[in-house]
Amino acid sequence: MGCFMMAQLIKLQDYISRYEMDFFRYPGQFIRLKRENWGKLQSLWKEQKNEGQLLLDNPLEEHEIKMQWFRNWFSRKPEEGLEELSGAGKDAPVLPDNVQELKKHFLDKLFPFQLKWASSTIRESSIVDQKYYHDPLLKYLLQRFPDTFLIMYYPVFQLKKAPVEAEIVMITPLKIYCIYVLEIEENVNIAADDQRVWHLDYGHMKKKILSPLISLRRTDRLVRSILDAYDIHLPSEKIVISRRHAIQYQSEPYNTVFIGKDDYEAWMNRMREIRSPLKYVQLKAGEVLLKHCQTTSMKRPEWEMNSNETTLWND
Repeated sequence: MGCFMMAQLIKLQDYISRYEMDFFRYPGQFIRLKRENWGKLQSLWKEQKNEGQLLLDNPLEEHEIKMQWFRNWFSRKPEEGLEELSGAGKDAPVLPDNVQELKKHFLDKLFPFQLKWASSTIRESSIVDQKYYHDPLLKYLLQRFPDTFLIMYYPVFQLKKAPVEAEIVMITPLKIYCIYVLEIEENVNIAADDQRVWHLDYGHMKKKILSPLISLRRTDRLVRSILDAYDIHLPSEKIVISRRHAIQYQSEPYNTVFIGKDDYEAWMNRMREIRSPLKYVQLKAGEVLLKHCQTTSMKRPEWEMNSNETTLWND
């Protein structure tokens, strides 16, 4: 029952990000806090499973504190985030039956917390579109990749005073991936015919779509121009992913990979097997990319600014 992976959301469109404050601090802090909280939750879960039902009036103070934390964990609303808690709930929690369900519960609790870090700092915050709390692709990406993978979810870069919307950018210890996820209806064949137009074959009809390569190349050029300006050497690769459809093509363009449904699981497994720790060049790349992103935010209310910022996940 060791710890498990969860990628980090360092930028969400043009929202202000906690990572902008100190990029060399927060990625490592996220990993440490995630492991500590998972270990604590796992230990308490095993304790309850082994004892059947713990007595809530146990006179041991340490045990009671642990039970308060545990009961509150399962009773808190998702939007309240993940913090050290002090008050005990009246009702005992309904425990998951197995460790896989416990892991899923833990990951689901972390998701709104990640959105909080990707949309606020101690002093400022952005107004979050509620769709992101129910975005299956965003949640899927964060819950499938290693902790050391840093994700920019459709960031808006600011170059020469002009905002430029980009595709998904994933910064790993070894490489930067510019990713286009092609999600369309079932029973469609995708033909990557040329550089500008792709075709969708529905059987009874065909439809043209703008090639994903256009926006992918724009994203890759933006990333490369920023990194080159700071003399940062981290290779990049462009990827088109379709999890439910095969992609038919004659040949892949230079430094570009097509991942259709027949290749997706193998590709994902290779990515998940990357166990490299966070690297300096990776953190430097993330820092300068965030520096050149557009940010829209406002000052947080005065009472929130003066509140205690030392809670576990809130500093």
